Amino acid sequence: MKHYWRHLTALLAVVGGLITPACASIGRPEGGARDTEPPVFVSARPEPGATNVSTTRLTAYFDENIQLDDAFNKVIVSPAQTTPPSVSANGRRLSVELRDTLIPDMTYTIDFGDAIKDLNEGNILDGFAMEFSTGPTIDTLRISGIVLAAENLEPAQGMLVGVYRADSIADSTVRTLPMERVARTNQFGQFTVRGLAPGAYRVYAINDINRDYKWDRTEDVAYLDVDLVPSVESIEVTDTLRSSEGTDSIVKHGGVRYVPNDVLLTWFNENYRAQYLKDYARPSRRIITLGFGASCDTLPQLSIVADSSSAARRVPARDDWFLQQVSAQRDSIQYWITDSAVYGIDSLRLAVRYQKPDSTETLRWTTDTLRFFFRDPKIKEDKKKKKKKDVEEIADSIPADSTIPAVPVNFLGLRALTGSSQEVHLPVAIEFDQPVAALDTSAVHLEMFVDTVLTPVAPPPIVDDTLNLLRRRLPYVWEPGAKYRLTIDSAAITGIYGEHNKPFKHEFTVKPEEEYSAVDFAIRGLSPGDKAVVQLLGSSDNVQYSAPVGADGHAVLRHLAPSTYYARLFVDRNDNGRWDTGVLDSIQPEDVYYFAKALKLKKNWDVAQEWSLNELPVDAQKPLAIKKNKPKLKPGEQPLRDEDEEEDEDEFGGSNFLGPNRGTGNRGGNRGFGSGGIQQVGGNQLRR
Repeated sequence: MKHYWRHLTALLAVVGGLITPACASIGRPEGGARDTEPPVFVSARPEPGATNVSTTRLTAYFDENIQLDDAFNKVIVSPAQTTPPSVSANGRRLSVELRDTLIPDMTYTIDFGDAIKDLNEGNILDGFAMEFSTGPTIDTLRISGIVLAAENLEPAQGMLVGVYRADSIADSTVRTLPMERVARTNQFGQFTVRGLAPGAYRVYAINDINRDYKWDRTEDVAYLDVDLVPSVESIEVTDTLRSSEGTDSIVKHGGVRYVPNDVLLTWFNENYRAQYLKDYARPSRRIITLGFGASCDTLPQLSIVADSSSAARRVPARDDWFLQQVSAQRDSIQYWITDSAVYGIDSLRLAVRYQKPDSTETLRWTTDTLRFFFRDPKIKEDKKKKKKKDVEEIADSIPADSTIPAVPVNFLGLRALTGSSQEVHLPVAIEFDQPVAALDTSAVHLEMFVDTVLTPVAPPPIVDDTLNLLRRRLPYVWEPGAKYRLTIDSAAITGIYGEHNKPFKHEFTVKPEEEYSAVDFAIRGLSPGDKAVVQLLGSSDNVQYSAPVGADGHAVLRHLAPSTYYARLFVDRNDNGRWDTGVLDSIQPEDVYYFAKALKLKKNWDVAQEWSLNELPVDAQKPLAIKKNKPKLKPGEQPLRDEDEEEDEDEFGGSNFLGPNRGTGNRGGNRGFGSGGIQQVGGNQLRR
């Protein structure tokens, strides 16, 4: 999917700008029905849509007592204010005092988001706003939409959304100038930017941590890479009115709709970090570490600095005195010192040459001289016992008439990372306590129990782990359900410090095939040539398994532990097998979709599942069970549950939780996000 402004079909549940009276009650008599309606706007000074306003004090009245929730963060003023306004509630009155000087001929919008609720029941009035102009006319156009997290489609609650005029946009605008008109997302991630004059705009969303109304490189951001031209359309609105006798009647009247109202913004973080030397350490005599603030495209260069100590002067002038291990993120490096003349120095001085950004963020070489100090700690009692045990083992192997003295020997540490129950599709993994210098593969043996009798089989290959010098993998085609014994002879492996291993034995049983499940997703809706990856998720939205989508449109995940899973797909534009974030104004994050049903996988069952990526609107795809940013409950309301909690056995016997996912979108087959209907109140549109 190459476009990023997704035209969505239904309307936002964002309350429109100026609110006028609707049906609500001030209270309820004792024993009556619980009040579930939000406060109703009655009047305001200045009046809604007033022009030529010069006062900085504004007041609104409601039909019942109200309270404010986190007004400092939720109430936002357009144009952006240098000094936050003073907002308070007293009884039915809402008071606002703007502390910045009013700008001539400017439309002002005070957006309260979901900060207003009634005093007794806590029913929230979502989207209430007040608008006025300091000039003779008022701008009334709007842009509405929704902000979701690009990686996991979580609603972005409380995120700042703003616009710039398209003709004023430059590469540095969002970094240097505050947004011209702003709004904040509600608990569903929905927003409406109000008070817009005719023209074309660019839309951005930022997690404005420092409250300066512009983007800093460490902040979350979303953007639309097309110009938006807001407008208003005349529509016919249908309302259902109920009489005091309980009968319903249908009433049609004129209304307006502000467009665009279907803007989708997906936020990401560039993961920008300055590349500087963050820390350095010498955790042991033979190891030093360097930590950097960001990934190092070019690795640092190390050289020994001679000083007045006799030990340092004896160090040869060469650069092969270490082995280095770089982390997967390339932001930390561990060096194993292989030269005894080097690691024998207690206070080691090194010149570290590395790249770091200058004032223009251009990487340039710089050199720091660092001192790595280490002094051997006193030998503790448990270490003494270990050495004594090693001496006794060696003494037992020496003939009684031998004149060779028993001396302590340090052995190479070796352990299996995989347990006694082995996954059929995974290699056995082993780990050493130091990098390996030599390994005799002829001393590695594999045996399989056949009717309780050990039978030798071809040993597995031993493969280096490219991300960890201490680990080796032993890939093999294991026989499901079989029991194996892996043995390695003593002295078969030698570490870089000349230490060798003791005899090693690891017994394990491979899980039988009937312990597993499998899922075959038939993906529909990818554009021709798109690469994609399907991920199976746990109940915490965490990745458990993944598989690429093949050329035939299928993603097959095998050898799955029986459990309840959820599924996510991302379009892998650069075909690197992982989800990639975006870069502001140049690269959008990779698109993400969720499978809207839970998958309950049982033992020994394979499930074939069709997945149409565009069957549901994007904001309605993620199952509520794994959604973290859930909307707040109204008083007395029960927690929402996915309508997929009744099991429906499929033809394979697998059990899928079926039914549409609850969300903010309509349930049609279009990408969109929705509301109930449109209600025209006092000349202003109210979206619910």
